[in-house]
Amino acid sequence: MSENANPGRVYLVGAGPGDPELLTLRAARLLMAARIVVHDGLVDPSILAMAHRDARLISVAKRRAYHSVPQDEICALLVREALAGRDVVRLKGGDPFVFGRGGEEAEACHAAGVPVEIVPGISAANAAGAAAAIPLTHRDHASIVSFVAGQCKGLSEQDWTGLAGVGRTLVIYMGVKTAPQIAEKLMADGLSPEMPVAVIENAARADMRVLRGSLAGLPGMVEDEKVRSPALIVIGEVTRDHADVPLVAMATGMA
Repeated sequence: MSENANPGRVYLVGAGPGDPELLTLRAARLLMAARIVVHDGLVDPSILAMAHRDARLISVAKRRAYHSVPQDEICALLVREALAGRDVVRLKGGDPFVFGRGGEEAEACHAAGVPVEIVPGISAANAAGAAAAIPLTHRDHASIVSFVAGQCKGLSEQDWTGLAGVGRTLVIYMGVKTAPQIAEKLMADGLSPEMPVAVIENAARADMRVLRGSLAGLPGMVEDEKVRSPALIVIGEVTRDHADVPLVAMATGMA
């Protein structure tokens, strides 16, 4: 393939939590105009349906322990299409720079001389908190928020000391399969077994579920309720159930 003297641009676009109503205007406009859309598996079909009718949709879906397309091949795909003079929308669930590997893809494009634009999206943590009426910060309960990945290699060796506890909220991405290790790790670090937790499955979608319990009961709750990804675990006082707080449907996806 010969390289074009005027390479196309790669747009790393955050698709948000799944509801098309929660896309940014910039994301929606790019998607409707794009001729090439490289998308993750968690991007909702209703969002993909917004793409231009002539767009080529390329799925690079990832699942735990299985990648349909390895990350280095995804990067190579983006670079290849751009160097051929074509603009590419790289559509990612949530936000490209929050556990989305957007940094790796941007670096690969920059190294190849391909211009990149980052279009942020509503991250899973923000969407889950809002949809479940769980404030990640609260003057009475939490002034610090931490995001961690729950399925990284060497989970038991990672130092999470001080990330959860009084005045703090801990949001765990990709922690469904490792919930037992997560609970054990945090309690071993001194966190109370009675610390309240919430598990938010399919945040801001029509089939969203919000499960509440304690840190010690987290593994059993995930197993008994058959929680499936995408789901986030939120740990902290902000997750206590407040029955007097009404939960209003977010956007049209939950109407």
